[in-house]
Amino acid sequence: MPEPLAYLNGKITAISQATLPIFDMAIVAGATVTETTRTFRHQPFRLKEHIDRLFRSLKAVGFELDLTRDSLQELSQEILEHNARLIPAGHDLGLVHFVSAGQNLTYLGIAGQATYRKPTVCVHTFPLPFELWVERLQQGQHLVTPSIRHVPPECLDPKIKNRSRLHWWLADEQARMVDPKAVALLLDQQGNVTETSAANLFIVRDRKLLTPSRGVTLGGISQRVVAELAEQLGLEYEERDLQVYDVVNADEAFTSCTTYCLLPVTKLNRQPIGSGVPGPIFHQLLSAWSQLAGVDLVEQIRRGADERIAEFHANT
Repeated sequence: MPEPLAYLNGKITAISQATLPIFDMAIVAGATVTETTRTFRHQPFRLKEHIDRLFRSLKAVGFELDLTRDSLQELSQEILEHNARLIPAGHDLGLVHFVSAGQNLTYLGIAGQATYRKPTVCVHTFPLPFELWVERLQQGQHLVTPSIRHVPPECLDPKIKNRSRLHWWLADEQARMVDPKAVALLLDQQGNVTETSAANLFIVRDRKLLTPSRGVTLGGISQRVVAELAEQLGLEYEERDLQVYDVVNADEAFTSCTTYCLLPVTKLNRQPIGSGVPGPIFHQLLSAWSQLAGVDLVEQIRRGADERIAEFHANT
């Protein structure tokens, strides 16, 4: 059976053969930067913007690639074209770029110095997991603010998209102690809400969209799409500090993310937001995004979830 392809350190290979050395800094220290793009109808959405942001992160951390932006985009397209042939026509892919600091000099010894200075570069895909989103699309997400706080910008600039994410794992574990299906929403040191591990937060108040300041969050490419769609729909849009008080008193709330685009938020810390069901502004924005992408996102998630679950049961 044909296997998806991945790129790792200069070679395109079957994804099962793309393995990291145990001395890689991605494993030793989580020293990586990353990007995730998705496809619509098997075509990447805003790939150039994701690659541009990746290169800004690379410059900020001092990783130097042999690849240019254009060559990385061409490589990504090649892998996508092959791997898209292996999934159903109505499904789509996530495309991942990650770059680590290379291999650990201490473990390799002085002879490994040149290897350590050369970053590890990987490009791979994964089928979008619609089954993880279908219930949240219908009923909304429950966000919980754990005791784990957001990493302060004085420690790590939030504009650098990275995989040093143990604090996020701990935060989501705490959230699941409150509700097994909950997602962590971190506060910063001043008590302002920030983001989830994978998404930007929005609240709606009197047809105005409010989202936390980029000073403490990663400015999302999907967040930018929401701003564009809001303008088309005649909705006001503002980035500002928000507290738990603002979220629980909002008319509605939702999150934006590259892979699922938009999902509603209907509870925060067990308290309902608005009417406690996905709201009208969320539905307007999701419909506008479907038109932009040329894909009925609601139908894709529902049908994709059913098909993936059926395939899972057929193979077990």
